[in-house]
Amino acid sequence: MDKKLIKEAFVEAAGKQAEPLVDFLDDKKYMNEFLIAKKLDLPINQARNILYKISEFGLVSSTRKKDKKKGWFTYSWKIEELKSLEFLKQVILKKMEQIKSQINSRETREFYICERCHVEFNEENALLHDFTCPECGSILERKDNTKLIKEMKKNLDNYSNVLGIVDGELQKGQIAEAKKVRIKDAAIKRAKAKERAIAREKEKRRLKKEAAKILKKKLKNKKKSGDSQHKNPKKKKI
Repeated sequence: MDKKLIKEAFVEAAGKQAEPLVDFLDDKKYMNEFLIAKKLDLPINQARNILYKISEFGLVSSTRKKDKKKGWFTYSWKIEELKSLEFLKQVILKKMEQIKSQINSRETREFYICERCHVEFNEENALLHDFTCPECGSILERKDNTKLIKEMKKNLDNYSNVLGIVDGELQKGQIAEAKKVRIKDAAIKRAKAKERAIAREKEKRRLKKEAAKILKKKLKNKKKSGDSQHKNPKKKKI
C-alpha cells in the first residue's frame, strides 16, 4: 500500500485532519474506533466524524460489534486501498481537465490587469469598463500570460506523473485482487468436488447396504420355502 497516495486521497475527501489515519490504519485488519481516537488524540465523536466523512467516498470500510454488557455497537475500520486509489485518480483527472481548460482560455483569450490594484479582467469586462480600473481609474494593461501558461503546463505534467503512479498501483492492486478471487474460486471448487465425492460415496454405501438387505431377504425367503417343502412333502400317486 502506497501510504503517500492514500494520504492524498484522504485529504481530498476529508481535509488535512484525515491524513494521520493512514499512519496506523491497515488495509487488511480492522481497528477499533476507540483505539483510533486514542491514536489521533481526539474525542471519540470527532474521530467518528472524520471516519464517517471518508467512508462516504468508500475509502474505508467498517464492521460493528455489539457490547453485550452496555448494549451499544462499537465499530472497527480499515482502509479500502483500491477504492482510495480510484477516488484519487478521479480527483486528479478532474483537476487536469480544469487546468487544460484554463490553459486553453489563456491561450485563446485576452486578459487585462490593473498594475496598481492587481485586479485582473477578461476582455469582456475590460471593454465594459472602457479599459479603466473601476477601483482606482488607472488604465488597464494587457496581461502577458506566457509565464502563467508555463506554470500551468508544469502543474499539468506533475499531475500526469502522479496519475501514472496511481494507475500503476491500481494495476498491482487489481492483479492481487484477481489472484485472491482465483484462489478463493479454486478453494470453492475443491470444496464442492469434495462434497460431491462424499455424496457419491454415501450413495454407493447406501446402494450396497440396500442390495445386501435385498439379498438377505431373498435368502431368508428361499430358506423358508425350503423348510416348508421339507415339512410337507408331496405324496406320490400309486
